[in-house]
This record gives sequence, structure tokens and C-alpha cells, in this order.
Amino acid sequence: MFTGIIEKFGVVSAIAEEGTNLHFTITSELSNELKIDQSVAHNGVCLTVVGLTDNTHTVTAIQETLEKTNLSQLKVGSKVNLERCMQMNGRLDGHIVQGHVDQTAICIKQEALDGSWEYRFKYDVGMGNITVEKGSVCVNGISLTVVNSADDEFSVFIIPYTFEHTNLSEVSAGDQVNIEFDIIGKYVARLSRR
Repeated sequence: MFTGIIEKFGVVSAIAEEGTNLHFTITSELSNELKIDQSVAHNGVCLTVVGLTDNTHTVTAIQETLEKTNLSQLKVGSKVNLERCMQMNGRLDGHIVQGHVDQTAICIKQEALDGSWEYRFKYDVGMGNITVEKGSVCVNGISLTVVNSADDEFSVFIIPYTFEHTNLSEVSAGDQVNIEFDIIGKYVARLSRR
């Protein structure tokens, strides 16, 4: 379980193939605080730590994960948003995030405003996911509030802190992002289709 509040950047320092799996080695200030078998969200994808050195950790993405997320597009040097799992005795500053990406979306607009940035994303509604205005959504692991919601797209606004401390600063029109829709909204949508 996660909150969508990004702790640190990581930088991909190596990628190794093993069958259809990809092993990502990430250099990060968090790496020396991690343990083998720990769950860490990478761009919103919950992955298990399988290897450690002083300043790196390694995680494995299987084929299904690579097909449903943007992790297959990572290259050596790519920035990755990192969040360790939530402690049950802490504050829930974002919203309830499972680390299970529902689908990807394409950024169709990135605009710098006077003190903030607007991002608009388009997604395939055929998968049954929805957003609502003022609801929560997780983009590349970041807990955000939906500002404008349409059938197959939504907008969010980013404050300077989020722009500077996440990899959204590197996302522009045409880029693919990971989306985890709000868990409560997913249950309501499923029940309404019955």
C-alpha cells in the first residue's frame, strides 16, 4: 500500500534481460535504506527489491508488468519516481494507492502557467476506468487531484514542488505515463455495470 507521495528520484543505471523479464538497477538516495523483499513503487508500479549495493537496488518486472506499464520504455539514465510502502502508523498524505497500474495514458498537453503546470492525459476507456472532477488519480506514482474530467481524458495541475521533485518535469505531449485510478471509483464503476 502506498500514498502517492513521491520520496525521491531514482536513476536507471543498468537494465538486464532474463527471458521476458527486465531487471532494473536503480541508483537512489533511498537504496541504502531498502531491504531485500521490500516493496517499492517505481513510477507507481509496486516492485520487489531483489538486489542491493551501497547506493543501488535492483527490481524485476515480468512481461505482464512491462506490457501494462511504461517501464518497458525506461532506458539507462531515465528518472524514476520512488516511494516506499506506507507505514500503518503514519499519515496518509496522498490517497490510497495500491501500486497496481491500471493502464497507461498519453500526455496530450503540457503547459506552463503562471506558477503551476497543466497536464492533460488521454486514455483508453475500453478498459472501464473513469475519473471524476476533484477525485484522485495516480500518475507515474504521484497522487494528484483531477481538475477536468471527460470520458477518455482528464487534466491535473502541478505545483512547483511536484514539478521539481518528480519526473513529471520530463513529461511532455506524446509521452506515455502509468495511471492507477482511484480504488473507490473502480469499485463503484464495477458495481454500476452490474
